[in-house]
Amino acid sequence: MMASDMASSTFPWLSLAIFVPILSGLLVLALGRDERPEFTRTLALVGAIAGLLVTIPLYTGFDPSTANMQFQELAPWIESFSVNYHLGIDGISLWFVLLTAFITVIVVIAGWEVITSRVAQYMGAFLILSGLMIGVFAAQDGMLFYIFFEATLIPMYIIIGVWGGPRRVYASVKFFLYTLLGSLLTLIAFIYLWHASGGSFEIQKWHDVQLAFQPQILIFLALFMAFAVKVPMWPVHTWLPDAHVEAPTGGSVVLAAIMLKLGAYGFLRFSLPIVPDASHSMAGFMIALSLIGVIYIGLVAIVQKDMKKLVAYSSVAHMGFVTLGMFVFNQTGLEGAIIQMISHGFVSGAMFLCIGVLYDRMHTREIADYGGVVNVMPRFVTFLVLFSMANSGLPGTSGFVGEFTVIMGAVEYNFWIGLLTASALITGAAYSLWLLKRVAFGPVTNDNVRNMQDINGREFLVLGVMALAVLFMGVYPKPFTEVMHVSVDALLQHVAVSKL
Repeated sequence: MMASDMASSTFPWLSLAIFVPILSGLLVLALGRDERPEFTRTLALVGAIAGLLVTIPLYTGFDPSTANMQFQELAPWIESFSVNYHLGIDGISLWFVLLTAFITVIVVIAGWEVITSRVAQYMGAFLILSGLMIGVFAAQDGMLFYIFFEATLIPMYIIIGVWGGPRRVYASVKFFLYTLLGSLLTLIAFIYLWHASGGSFEIQKWHDVQLAFQPQILIFLALFMAFAVKVPMWPVHTWLPDAHVEAPTGGSVVLAAIMLKLGAYGFLRFSLPIVPDASHSMAGFMIALSLIGVIYIGLVAIVQKDMKKLVAYSSVAHMGFVTLGMFVFNQTGLEGAIIQMISHGFVSGAMFLCIGVLYDRMHTREIADYGGVVNVMPRFVTFLVLFSMANSGLPGTSGFVGEFTVIMGAVEYNFWIGLLTASALITGAAYSLWLLKRVAFGPVTNDNVRNMQDINGREFLVLGVMALAVLFMGVYPKPFTEVMHVSVDALLQHVAVSKL
């Protein structure tokens, strides 16, 4: 079948991408038992792989020459309020659907031996969360988007609260309240847009609504409260380090690789196209917050003593590149922001997997408790070196592609802003290499490290797949960029036209 035929196909690929993992998760919850964990894990893995397989036709059948929504599905849902079950993807959202399905498989394999209690509930929560996050990226109805966006909180709240560390209840409640409170203002903005568009929740119709400047500013601020918390941007980032430190490894991977992208995606899908004049007016404010996040939070990361907290702060810094790239309003910056989101999914997810490998052996995340790990775990440290280099933006890795493209976009916008953005590469290298030096190199410092075993076949598979993704995107980013180019260009043209 040709790409254009596939793109216009009525086969519900997006519904399958959403509901295969959700139904698989429910099946795991129904049939899984702690008395037979191997069956439960196998069932979860089959569900995760099935969820990944049904997303592949979205890529193979995608037509990159058009900015129109593809693989659309439309059915009336709540007719009295004109709420529709409307799905579709474009070049901006395609890779996030694929990334979500891919990371879900990684997380299921990563938790294979580590999770020994409530295995069915753990695996089921991740599968359901996967489907809900794909729903966020595919929703073309505002209310449908909001329902998926809020529903993602529930599985992650449970994952942190049940399988997390000693302060898991505090961290899960803080995560839930921060993200929920911000989203309530978004609901008010959506209701206003429903009224302004003549009683429609269709996102594409909202893009064409003529709004005065003052309502645009108010809507921008309402959307900002939800999306900035989710990214998270400075100064509403404080929930993230706590959530990461207390979450199990799989929770940290999904949180960093996918959930943070929900907020950035919200800016792309709602803030920029619906309130373009307000977006331009608030660009200086957004760039300032992004630069603070990139530079200041990078410095905060350097002084961390907990490995997870260090990588959590580095996530905030890297996501600062994303929001900065969006608000310089040029093709290079915006494409760089999307590339950085995808790359961050690979790199930060891999870093948290590496920390999980160490924690499973030593049950500590304190950097001071390690040292000389390369002497006993050479295969593991090979991966850790690669991911640390990618985290610091080494050329040839995915981390370089995203950050360099955003910096070029920032220079195109304003040389001094580009220079400040580029300075973050120094702090990125500092905290990444400082972590690597203290954990991996030097003499073995204690007997606990001396007794550690190198990675097994399952861990090698997980880290190896992530390494291939990081290197492939770093060496050959074209498959990632070519699908988004036309959609990004259309978005920028739309945002450039004043609605006043």
